Amino acid sequence: MTLRRDVDTTLLLLTVSLTCIGVVMVYSSSAIMAADRFHDGFYFLKRQLLYALVGFVLMAFMTYFNYNNWRKLAVISLLGSIVLLALLFVPGLGVRVGGAMRWLRLPGLTIQPAELVKLTLVLYLAHSLSRKKDKVRLFLKGYLPYMIVLGLLLIMLLKQPDLGSAMIIAGVALGMLIVSGVRWRYILPTILMTLPLVYFLVMQVDYRRRRIMAFLDPWDDPFDTGFQIIQSMVAFGKGGVLGQGLGVGEQKLFYLPEAHTDFIFSVIGEELGLVGTFIIAALFLMLILCGIRIALRCQDPFGKYLAFGLTLLLGLEAFVNLAVCMGLLPTKGLALPFISYGGTSLVVSLIAVGIMLNISNSQGGTA
Repeated sequence: MTLRRDVDTTLLLLTVSLTCIGVVMVYSSSAIMAADRFHDGFYFLKRQLLYALVGFVLMAFMTYFNYNNWRKLAVISLLGSIVLLALLFVPGLGVRVGGAMRWLRLPGLTIQPAELVKLTLVLYLAHSLSRKKDKVRLFLKGYLPYMIVLGLLLIMLLKQPDLGSAMIIAGVALGMLIVSGVRWRYILPTILMTLPLVYFLVMQVDYRRRRIMAFLDPWDDPFDTGFQIIQSMVAFGKGGVLGQGLGVGEQKLFYLPEAHTDFIFSVIGEELGLVGTFIIAALFLMLILCGIRIALRCQDPFGKYLAFGLTLLLGLEAFVNLAVCMGLLPTKGLALPFISYGGTSLVVSLIAVGIMLNISNSQGGTA
């Protein structure tokens, strides 16, 4: 398969813009906290710049790494990410933060295996769905094997616990199965049967139940479970239409927890106002439309499923994060792609875009 020399400049510019905005906002939201905690106001900025550099290098490589090579690597990459998930529970390797074992300490770096699982699951599903073709409409040969793989991943993620990533992975997997032609008579009963389990996982675990209660009425406990979402709403309220100005926001001054990670969009709302939040949402919407366009134009089933899955992954994560910050969904520990502080999330997002650029750039990715 030959490659054209040009790339999808719209998708590339959108990605660079979001990442650059992220670097600026990570510094704005973390400088004072970093100076207080690490005696270095540039602590998080320097790391985010390093992550962005590594991510852009890998994105450039993926842009010219023929996406068809992922057919051979799909299964082994998924198995590798599952091994990394399992290593979280090895004493001395897993890092527990805030009661969750989500980070893996390796020589020289710390990674979040769940982010890798999201990417490798999309690769595996795209490869398998393109091979099975019409067999995906069968239960035993098509649908059931995917549910077994998905069930294994969800169990491992819930063990950490990481309900947010588990729900994202389930949503992406179901989305890819739906577009592949899997029968609704298989999918609907699965969803209905899992609802009691989701209810149990939420309502029978104290901190999750309290998050739901805080979502429904944050003012019932404004200094504990409702504190984070209330401070987020205050940030948006202070921002108004034009914002208080870059770097001038006050909620990041030890009022808004996780200001540089999960709730960085709230800092954007306070400092850049409604205009800034609209720009961020518009950039993500355009990125999603670019991904859908690439998937629709691709004549190769593998490339089509892969582009759709990666677009769904980035879009769903962005939607959930924005909705949580605005109080439209219960609090979840999910990063905003390209913008939130976090090495694994940023690098994986940029790799995903690199793969999409390659699909668009290939002869198989054109109409």
